[in-house]
Amino acid sequence: MSGISLAVAPRTEPDQTTKPQQQQQQSIMGGVMGSLRVIELQLVAFIMVFSASGLVPLLDLIFPAFVSAYLLALSRLAFPAHGSTSSGSQEIFQGSRFFRFYVVMGTTVGLFLPLAYVLGGFARGDEHAVRSATPHLFLLSFQILTENIISGLSLFSPPVRALVPLLYTVRRIFVIIDWIYDVWLNKTLPANAHLKDVAWFCFGRSLAVANLVYFSVNLFGFLIPQFLPRAFERYFREKDEIYSKVSEDKRSTAANTSQATAPGTKKSD
Repeated sequence: MSGISLAVAPRTEPDQTTKPQQQQQQSIMGGVMGSLRVIELQLVAFIMVFSASGLVPLLDLIFPAFVSAYLLALSRLAFPAHGSTSSGSQEIFQGSRFFRFYVVMGTTVGLFLPLAYVLGGFARGDEHAVRSATPHLFLLSFQILTENIISGLSLFSPPVRALVPLLYTVRRIFVIIDWIYDVWLNKTLPANAHLKDVAWFCFGRSLAVANLVYFSVNLFGFLIPQFLPRAFERYFREKDEIYSKVSEDKRSTAANTSQATAPGTKKSD
């Protein structure tokens, strides 16, 4: 969800020179991340069910459709895929162990804990908590679905795939700001609140702030300065390789043609 499906996707053609220990470590981490994606998709299906109950503003309902149409337009008009080169390794950013921990932490803060907060709001009858956090979960669910779908299709070039987490993160930061406004300014504790009510109140406030901090760092510290440039660098490198290959083939064809039509070969009687 921070670009996880596009950043650490397994290579389709692993390097044969990789040491067995490194291969085992990569397979373990790949299994962990793969299991995480399965859990994410299961939660997404659940999230989308109760998100369609009138708790999501109209603008956030329209946003996924706008992003999908915009990405399709970019893939056809601005950054078309390069055919054979795009069907290879789908990863854009090869993350380290720390990066994978960072992604797991983001999944916990951005998906699992907000989902627990919303379910707890349903159980406690706290409609304010449910309405505050649901738009964030709704947009995140569409981002996860889009990342998982688009990461396996050669139709979309690296820049188009990199824009998925970037566009959704920008929108969700504004949604999280509204969430913070709701739980910090529009919600107060009653004078006779119990200890569990105070804990629940503080949990909602802390969770909203944690999401704003994490996804702001993710946007300004990873997606914009690292992830997006890597995607464009790979795209234009593949484009240059294709142009160089086409030019070389044309020169070879021209040289063979000139040799075949060169004078000096006498016809036999």
